[in-house]
Amino acid sequence: MRRRIIVGALLVAGAAAVVAGMVVIADYLSDPPSASCAVPPTTFGTTAPFFDHQEVAVHYNCEGASQAGTLYLPSGPGPYAAVVWIHGAGREARLGFGGIVKDLVESGVAVFSYDKRGVGESEGSCCPGDNGHFNLLSADVVGAVSALFSRSDVRKDEIGLVGASQAGWIAPKAAVASSHVAFVALASATPVSERQTNLYERLARGDEGQLTKQEISRRLAAAGPSGFDPVPYLKQMKVPSLWLFGTEDDRIPVEESLRILDQLRSEKTDVSTYTFAGAGHGLLDTPPSDPRAPAILLDWIAKRVHLAR
Repeated sequence: MRRRIIVGALLVAGAAAVVAGMVVIADYLSDPPSASCAVPPTTFGTTAPFFDHQEVAVHYNCEGASQAGTLYLPSGPGPYAAVVWIHGAGREARLGFGGIVKDLVESGVAVFSYDKRGVGESEGSCCPGDNGHFNLLSADVVGAVSALFSRSDVRKDEIGLVGASQAGWIAPKAAVASSHVAFVALASATPVSERQTNLYERLARGDEGQLTKQEISRRLAAAGPSGFDPVPYLKQMKVPSLWLFGTEDDRIPVEESLRILDQLRSEKTDVSTYTFAGAGHGLLDTPPSDPRAPAILLDWIAKRVHLAR
């Protein structure tokens, strides 16, 4: 009987190892580290004029999947500074002309927002980032930047990345992979590792009872970084970055985020941070969790680019 139990245990362990190996292989194939989109085949539709802006349909091919979005241009003559919007988690379609897109365009900055891979008109499988995989998502951002770089009405040295939440893990990797990114501006995003942040979210929402911020911080420190870690990419970034935080954000660990960014700043990295007392997640949502956040982001970008008027 004991021998049978041992043999059975070994068979189960072996099967688990095979399954685990298959999972690793599947993850590797579905989100390959080699994912790249440096010079994607791109098509632009006809520019459609509106009362207060212009719109251009964009399609570009990245890692065998066509990505579709809309480029929003200011009404005035170019060339324009431009940004690529990076979505947070979930099945997110391109942003419409409102909220932060409208604010940016009316300030003189073009905005390109596309349907996330596997959503809307974009091909591929959604959403690898929700499972901690960011190679394809970062490649898609690099492809979007390259598409903008190919346009004569976009300032080639003034293309930035703007995004929220999960964008904190995607933007640094994309900024290192693309030589065309001039700045990064993020809201409600974190440089803390992916699984450590997931732990924070579980603890902050009370999955293990009501814990104080001090208790949650101790748990995060004990767990340590795991999963995707953007810090190595942040250390390689050579462009300025902005990070906006709400002190009551229950999705990302704000104190731990600021600690990492302060350390990067001490190493001569160009990092700017702003915190909004009492604000939660969604600083760039419509409406924002703090109405001052979009204006601060716009002002920070305006100091680094030429604005079309």
